[in-house]
Amino acid sequence: MRKIGLLSDTHGYWDDKYLKYFVDCDEIWHAGDIGSDELAARLASIHPLRAVYGNIDGQNLRLEYPKIAHRIKAVKKDIARISTIIKENAMKNAQ
Repeated sequence: MRKIGLLSDTHGYWDDKYLKYFVDCDEIWHAGDIGSDELAARLASIHPLRAVYGNIDGQNLRLEYPKIAHRIKAVKKDIARISTIIKENAMKNAQ
């Protein structure tokens, strides 16, 4: 079974915890608002990156991921919902 690391709304912010969280993943999926070309490149250096661009992402990111964004568009809402559930669970566990 493939393991997919999910994240979204990074807004160009790198967290060293990404290395820990995604070490056992086969791919990383970013659900939008990546924020910078540099962050996308760093994530892609860990594992293959699939992404959809968000409203804050510039032209370079939009050009980098157009076909993937189009293919994943049908499941983007599901990715966002899964991401929200993960965030909610993380917040509960942090309390």
